[in-house]
Formats: sequence, structure tokens, C-alpha cells
Amino acid sequence: MTALLEMRAITKTFPGVKALDRVNLVVRSGEIHAICGENGAGKSTLMKVLSGVYPAGSYEGEIVYDGATAEFGSIRDSEGRGIIIIHQELALVPLLSIAENIFLGNERATRGVIDWQDTFRQTEALLRKVGLREAPGTIVGTLGVGKQQLVEIAKALSKDVRLLILDEPTAALSEGDSEALLDLLLELKGQGVTSIIISHKLNEVRRIADTVTVIRDGASISTIDARAGDLTEDRIVRDMVGRDMAHRYPARDRRAGETVIEVRDWNVWHPEQRDRQVIRDLHLSVRAGEVVGIAGLMGSGRTEFAMSLFGRSYGRAISGEVRLHGQPADTSTVPKAIAAGLAYVTEDRKTLGLILEETIRRNMTLANLDAISRNWVVSEGHETRVAEEYRRALQIRTPSVMQKVVNLSGGNQQKVVLAKWLFSEPDVLILDEPTRGIDVGAKYEIYSIINDLSQAGKAVIMISSEMPELLGMCDRIYVMNEGRLVGELAAAEADQERIMSLIVRDRKQ
Repeated sequence: MTALLEMRAITKTFPGVKALDRVNLVVRSGEIHAICGENGAGKSTLMKVLSGVYPAGSYEGEIVYDGATAEFGSIRDSEGRGIIIIHQELALVPLLSIAENIFLGNERATRGVIDWQDTFRQTEALLRKVGLREAPGTIVGTLGVGKQQLVEIAKALSKDVRLLILDEPTAALSEGDSEALLDLLLELKGQGVTSIIISHKLNEVRRIADTVTVIRDGASISTIDARAGDLTEDRIVRDMVGRDMAHRYPARDRRAGETVIEVRDWNVWHPEQRDRQVIRDLHLSVRAGEVVGIAGLMGSGRTEFAMSLFGRSYGRAISGEVRLHGQPADTSTVPKAIAAGLAYVTEDRKTLGLILEETIRRNMTLANLDAISRNWVVSEGHETRVAEEYRRALQIRTPSVMQKVVNLSGGNQQKVVLAKWLFSEPDVLILDEPTRGIDVGAKYEIYSIINDLSQAGKAVIMISSEMPELLGMCDRIYVMNEGRLVGELAAAEADQERIMSLIVRDRKQ
């Protein structure tokens, strides 16, 4: 099989940082090539060099594409050669239709007038290719993230794609949508489309990749041929982090104390659909030093419960009782929930957890400004000292707390969110998908922080879509389905089959 793409000794330097150091990449025609590495390893930077986001002349090294040296000055140049990149943050316009998004900047027009009949006809053909049944006139903002990903791929196909690059395409997708997307990539492979996929989900990489290149600290470490039988998760992890990780979940001395939080008869109704009850008669408790998980399929109500508990941030007609240390607690607003000792680390750190264009320092202190203020004036010196303390304690990789959060890797962004809530000195931490979109090395560091919190006597509620994560980290696991708790399992008796059986059995009732 001939090489469609060769990137030779690619070096990319930003002020004070060498992001790529003589990276080599060979992608064969017609294959699915995965790129793995920790957050900040240089994966996305390499793809931005390839696609012209970082134009020729801004990096060192050589790109050979389809047998000839390529120097792309912009994305338009690379797209003209059939190289299409789909970023993790989708580049769709929510208020425009599917058809308008697919042909935006590439309109089907005659003498400056758009031919809508041809546009819709071609859109229908593209949607059939990616398995979408929506009408071309459907507004993109009304679609779920999984379907929006398919629209992005349809857009790529409209440009006669030869090399499709996907950056963390399943990070925000449900299990079902992820499976559908992976199946589509395999179908496109059968049609001759070559793909590069950046992913932290090693099970997905093993399922579809023909070849895997591992990047660590800006350098290419290894290239693994799946067809030779060398592709294992342990091998990928070892190359990614530079060490063996026989134990993915750090050990913890599990000693539970008194009950810290108890939620009784919790009911929540949908904020817009007035006849829909989202949470029904939920009851749970967490003791000091415990990590208690909540398992369930997408749409089971886990996040809705967490947000409704934390200051009633979601839902209406909320009823039930919250008791902290045996006493009734008022958590009816976010400030009251924080004052009562609750903290909520959202699943959507970029939208709800952080102010991306602000500094690390400012983000870390947002939940407890009173602690760094005097007479309503923030002490910048005190704020800096607090931020530096948490930067060191959580090992946040940054040259300065004055750096903008948007420039951090996903794992380091997550640590900033954790620092923000730790500074509020909570008794109960609700962690909603705390390791979503971060690599295995950063995950281990987050797990270690969670263990430290439980060892300090905090009560931790952990929501995760990754069952191995819940099984590896939690003392007990509650199972949710359609807004109700359908089971509770101790760590010693829990496994994936039992969790799924509780969900399936409940659905049949």
C-alpha cells in the first residue's frame, strides 16, 4: 500500500515552547490512521500544520502529499487538494440549515445566484451517504451533537475529500452515536477515503485503526501496525506516558465515616416540557471519605439530578429534602449551595466551568471571591498566591498563572476547574464526567486528586459514562434509568454486566 502522506521532521515552535520536535508521520492510502498522545503532546498542532492553519514557512520540515512536496498557505489550499479537517469544536452555523452549512463557502451557484434545487438535491445524496435522514432544510441547531458530526462529514464529502482528519470526533457523543460514527468511517474506508483520527478512547482506536502513531512531548515515539497484531491498549499507554500503567486507578485506603449528605424524595420536572418529570423519588446518601458513583445511559437523568441539587441550576417544581451532617440544608440557589458546602464540577468545562479568555488566576478564585477580598475589593496579590498554591498542588502544567485558560490542554483545564471548587472548601463534591476528553496520563492525575479528597474526608459523587472508571474508583455505585434509581451496588459486587442488567431489567418493567 503506497503512502498518501508523509510528514518529515516537522518542528513547530511558539514563543518559549517547542510544540513539535522533528515529528514524522506516514499515512498509507486507504487506511484509518490513529494519532494518540497525552493532552498537550502536539497532536492537534501537527494536524494544523498539515491543514494549513499554520502555513508553510511557520514550521520546519517537509510535507509530501500524493507523491509531491506540499506547501499549504491556508486551509483553502489544503482543501483544494482534498484534505479536510473536522475540529473537536464543530464549525457549523447553528441558525443555518443543513444544506446551507454543507455548502457554505462552496455554494452551488450560477452567475452569483444560488441554485437551491441543486443544493438540496446534492445535500440529500450526501446525507444518505452518512446515514442521516433529516431534511436538507433542517436547522443545524436543532440537531444533537452526533448528527452534527455527521453533517460535518457530509460537508467534507461535498469537497471531494481524499484525506479526512477528525480531532476527538467521539468526545462528546453517546455510546450509540460513537458506534455509528465509527461504522461510517469504516464505510468511507471501503470507498477509498483515507482517515486520520485523533482519539483518547483506546477501545475505539483498537476497533478501527490500521496504524497508530504515538506522540509524546512533541515527538513521534512509535508507529504500531494493527495488522501485525502489535496493537494493545497497554502498548499504546506505555508509549503515551513513557511508563507502564498496570494499575489505571490509584490505590486508596477506603474508610467511610459519618453520613455527610443525604438526599430524600427528590423530584424534578423538565424546565420546558411541563408534563415531563425528569427525576422521580430519588434517594441517596454519601459518607465522609466515600466516592459514590452514578451510572446510567445517556438521558438517564444523572446530570439533571446533579444540576438540580446544586442550586436548582436545572428544572422546575423541584421538591425533596437535602440534609448535610444530619441537618436540613438550603441549596435552593447556587450561592446557598456553595455556602452549605456543595461544589459541582460540570461535564462541560469549556462552556459552564471556565471563562476561557480569562487567566488561570481569575478562574481559580471565582467560586470564593470573599476569601481574597477586603471591603469588596479583590487583593490581586492574595489571588496570585492562592492560584500558585493550587497550581503546584495539582501539578498544572503552565509557565504562569497569568496564562489564559484557553491555551491549556484539556487535562490542565480540568485541574483548573477542580482548583476553583476546592478553593470554596466544600464538604461535598459532585464530579460530572470528570475525565471526559482527557488522556490516560491526565486521567490518572485526576483520579489521584479524587482519592486525596476522599482521604481528606470529603464526600464525592462521581458521574461517569465510562463503567470501568466507576468500577475502578467508587466505593458504591447507584444505577439510574429514566430519572429513577434502579439499583445500588457495593464495589465488591459491581461489574459492567450487573450494572447493565439493572438498566435493562428496569426498562422491561
